[in-house]
Amino acid sequence: MQPNYAALAIVLIYMGGLGFLTSIVQKSVRTAATFTSGTTGSGVPAVLVGLMLMSEFIGTSASVGTAQEAYVSGISAAWNIIALGAGFLFYAYFLAGKYKASGHNTISGVFAEVYGPSTKIATSLVMIFALQIVAVALYAGGGAILSVLLAVDRTLATVICGVVAVLYVFVGGMRSVVYTNVIHSVMKYAGVGIALYFGLSKVGGLAELQARLPAEMFSWTNVGVSQILAWFIAGIGATFSTQYVIQAINTVETQQKARVASLSAALLLVPFGIATALIGMCSLVLFPGIKSINAFSALIADMNGPMAGIVAAGLAASLFGTIAAISVSTATLLYKDFYLRFIGTEGDDGSSLNFVRIATVIVGLLPIALAIYTPNILQITFLAKAIRASLAILVLLVFYAPWFGTSRGALFSILGSMIVTVAWFLFGNPFGIDNAYVALVLPLVVMGASSLVSRIGTGASDLKRELP
Repeated sequence: MQPNYAALAIVLIYMGGLGFLTSIVQKSVRTAATFTSGTTGSGVPAVLVGLMLMSEFIGTSASVGTAQEAYVSGISAAWNIIALGAGFLFYAYFLAGKYKASGHNTISGVFAEVYGPSTKIATSLVMIFALQIVAVALYAGGGAILSVLLAVDRTLATVICGVVAVLYVFVGGMRSVVYTNVIHSVMKYAGVGIALYFGLSKVGGLAELQARLPAEMFSWTNVGVSQILAWFIAGIGATFSTQYVIQAINTVETQQKARVASLSAALLLVPFGIATALIGMCSLVLFPGIKSINAFSALIADMNGPMAGIVAAGLAASLFGTIAAISVSTATLLYKDFYLRFIGTEGDDGSSLNFVRIATVIVGLLPIALAIYTPNILQITFLAKAIRASLAILVLLVFYAPWFGTSRGALFSILGSMIVTVAWFLFGNPFGIDNAYVALVLPLVVMGASSLVSRIGTGASDLKRELP
C-alpha cells in the first residue's frame, strides 16, 4: 500500500478552506453563550439547520459503519440510517416545537424543570458518556480511511484524525459548526455519490452486482427484523434526546422553522443510507475476504488520486462535522451544568469562553484511545444511540405525561438505564435481545413502578389521616 499524495492534497486543501471560513466566523464568537448556542442576535435559516442535523448524524461511523455492515448483510444495512430519517420525521411533528418553546438548549435543563435538580447532573453525565462513545466510533471510521491515504497503520491514523478534528472545532464553536456543516453535507453527498458510481462501474452495473451476490444480500430484512427494530428504537431515540439536536433546533427563531429543519434532515438521510449500503456490497464483490471494517477504504484505495481525494474529503467532512457538534455539545453541558453550578453566575465572559474552549479540546481527545481498539463501528455507534433512547422515553414523558413517574424514579431511570444497557452490550446481548430493547423498556418499568409506589404511599397517608 502506497501513500495517495494527490488524494491527501485534496483533503488538506478542503480542510484549509474550512479553516479560513472558521477564522472568519469566529470573529463573532466573543462569549461562551455565542460559542455554545451559535446565535449572535439573529436566527439561523431552518434549511441550514436541517443540513447541519443531517451532517451531524452521518459521520464516519455512519458512512464507514454502514458499508461495513452491508459487506456482511447487504442492502438491509441501510435501515440503520433510514431509522434516523424516521426519527427526525417524528421529531418534526412531536418534539421540535416543544423543545423550542421550552427555552432550554440542554436536555438536562428540560428534565430539571419537571423532575427537579437532582436529574440535571445525572442527565448530563449520561449524555456526555453517550456522546463520547459516538466520538470513539467516529475516530475509528476516520482512522480506517486515513490509514489508506497515508499508508500507515490504523492506530497512527486514528490519533491523527482525533487531533486534527479537535483543532478544527476549537476556534469557532456552534456558529462555525452550523455554516461549515452545510459545506460538509454537500461534500458527503458528493463523496458517497462518486464512491457509489466508481464501485458500480467496477462491478459492471447494478444488474451485475445483483448477479454476483446471493439473493439474500438484496433482501431488506436480511440483517434480521429484530435488528432493524432495534435500529429504529435506537435511531429514533437518539434524535429525540441528543444534545446537539436540541442546540441546533434552538438556533432557529420559531417553532415552525424548527419543524422545517427536522423534516429537511429526514429527507436527506434516506438516500444516503441506501448509497452507503450499496458501496459496501460493491466492495464485497471487488474485494472478497478483506476485513469488513475496510469495505469503504478498500474502494478508495483502488481509485485514482483526484477521485479518491473527493471521496476522502467527503469522509473527512463526515468526521469533522459530527465531532464538532459532539465536542461543542459536551462542552456546553459541562459549562451549564458543572462550571456555572460552581461559579454561581455567568461570570466573566473571557474566563467562561476559555473554559468552554478548553473543555472542547479535552472531550475531543479522550475518545482517541478507545477508538484504536474498536472492531465494529456500527455496534459502538448504536450502543450510544441506545443509551440516548432511554433518555428519549423520559423526554416523551416530560412533554406528554409529566404526571407519570416521580422525580426519584426519573433519577433511577437515567442512571440505571445507562448502567444496565452498557452491561447488556458488554455481555454480548444475552438471549439475543438487543441492548436497544433494554434501553426502551427499563425506563418505562422504573417510572411505572415509582408511580405505583407513590400512589400506594399517598393512599396510605390519606387513609391514616381519615382514621380516628
